[in-house]
Amino acid sequence: MAARALNIVATVVRVVCSVIGAVILLYAVFVFFEANPANGLVETTRTFREDFGGFTENLFQPSDAKIGETINAAIAALVWVVAGSLISKLVVRLAPAPKAKAG
Repeated sequence: MAARALNIVATVVRVVCSVIGAVILLYAVFVFFEANPANGLVETTRTFREDFGGFTENLFQPSDAKIGETINAAIAALVWVVAGSLISKLVVRLAPAPKAKAG
């Protein structure tokens, strides 16, 4: 029973981190293609970027600010996806091994 619960937790962690990464990556695409910053969808993705991907703001600062923000946001998205995968694998490893049936 505990193994099943931990597998569910691992799946939730992986899905949540992947969704956060996808939204941040969508923001990177919007920046790259110069989407209207006043659009509601663009504003929402920018908020996600600021809240969950702020750790890469101004990480790289090439002469083209658009390219810099695109790269920095894409790195944040990648970090979320990789971290979610690693954490979910760790949670699965914490699951107790199934007991062998006595025969």
